[in-house]
Amino acid sequence: MAISACQPSDSVSDDASGDVSDVTSEQVSSNKSSSENSQSLSSEHAKNIEVLAGVPMQQLVSFDPQEIKQGGDSGISISSAESYSKPSSNLAASRKGSFFIGNAFFKQPWVVAPASTDSRDGLGALFNVAACQSCHVKDGRGHAPMTADDDADSLLIRLSMPATTDEQRQQLQDSLIEKVVHPMYGGQLQDRGIQGVPAEARIAVQWTDKPVTFADGYVETLRAPTFNLTKPGYGAFDDDMMVSPRVALPMIGLGLLEQIPDDDIKKQASDSSNGDISGKFNWVMDPQTGKRALGRFGWKAGQTKLITQNQSAFNEDMGLTSNIRPNESCMPTQTACLNAATGADEQGNGKSPVEVNDEVAKFVEFYTRNLAVPHRRNADDKLVLAGKKRFYDMGCQSCHTPRYQLPKTDDDHLEQHGQVIYPYTDLLLHDMGDDLADRTIAGKLPPKDAQVEFLANSYEWRTPALWGVGLAQTVDPQATFLHDGRARTLMEAVLWHGGEAEKQKQQVLKLDKQGRAELNAFLKSL
Repeated sequence: MAISACQPSDSVSDDASGDVSDVTSEQVSSNKSSSENSQSLSSEHAKNIEVLAGVPMQQLVSFDPQEIKQGGDSGISISSAESYSKPSSNLAASRKGSFFIGNAFFKQPWVVAPASTDSRDGLGALFNVAACQSCHVKDGRGHAPMTADDDADSLLIRLSMPATTDEQRQQLQDSLIEKVVHPMYGGQLQDRGIQGVPAEARIAVQWTDKPVTFADGYVETLRAPTFNLTKPGYGAFDDDMMVSPRVALPMIGLGLLEQIPDDDIKKQASDSSNGDISGKFNWVMDPQTGKRALGRFGWKAGQTKLITQNQSAFNEDMGLTSNIRPNESCMPTQTACLNAATGADEQGNGKSPVEVNDEVAKFVEFYTRNLAVPHRRNADDKLVLAGKKRFYDMGCQSCHTPRYQLPKTDDDHLEQHGQVIYPYTDLLLHDMGDDLADRTIAGKLPPKDAQVEFLANSYEWRTPALWGVGLAQTVDPQATFLHDGRARTLMEAVLWHGGEAEKQKQQVLKLDKQGRAELNAFLKSL
């Protein structure tokens, strides 16, 4: 089974200092050189980016001190292994207690029930890891197993089946269901089980070198993964079961991304009739409200907000129930899982007993909302600025939208209110080509009309935010890039781009040694 996935390349942004709140679309679009600066951008797309940023494109490409604060006033100036693990710098002292309590529940492992640690029992019965931190090492990104003997602690496998009935197809089109799950293995493979409960399978990977040659003859050796599922615990896998490996995403800046208005994301979506950049938003079912909503979190933008993202991870990754996800992650045929002891506690008020109560869930939500984005380094360096210009000239900001101005809302997200941020993402789904598409367990590419996560198909991936990417391997030397961890460096990640980003990749392949050094310096500065 050969499985791949994608993650668009890395980028950064700049902005003008001072108050830009009164900049209008007419003012930013009047600077024609800003749109002409990016040869791969349509004038409409360039104008859209300028309106979202509040400044002209030319101003984004040049250096301004404000751009150093990628996370706005919530960011931090730490460049160490702890760069992803600090609270928002504008977090009031009276609110830090909630952050550190949430941190404790994020870091410490859950245990099998029954246990003396009543607030932290109920792990499994089927699960992937025992703690959030096991996937998000130091709150950073995960990596794929290096050898067939390595554990897949920070990588999981999502599963789905093709729709076979008109009812299933309609439910997918209407976002009433996330996917058609496998009847024995569900929608996510759990490779561990508590005592007496067989694990669903073991995950292994093999790597094959794939050399790529630049125009000047320089060769960059990529590695292509082949993922294998062995020792199935509940019967044979179906050949048409679609398999999607996913490494853990970094936790920084999630509260800021949550505050980007839906309309700002939607207005970036467009259809392309000539094979260029398009992008679509995922329309998902919010498990908290039971209503359809815009997806923005996860590799396929399948989650609407942090509270649902967190509780879905508790349920699928650790086998823990909550008020949003009250059912154990066991399939009807998995009787040992269904009959295992739980750590569910009574909630009162007519609510079902759960293992992650609302108080714990809120602490964890607050923690994940307030992990700070580290400031950029060397943003005014000549090599970095030359790399930034190349990034923009090649049109990489087509997907990696550089800058947003967050609104001041009436919620409790005080640290995020009104911030000017530089995440370099449009939070949209993009077709990244065959190389990065997920495959069936038999190794075949599924049809493009086969939905695997609400409206997303196997070829489509949400643009990842690039802020902090230059510190990923400072936080964890084993960290890798792209959805399945195949890329060991940022340049490898860029060279895996295909589909809508094929033109950008071809421009990268024309870079000489100096051009490569410039682009890499820019990405490392983020």
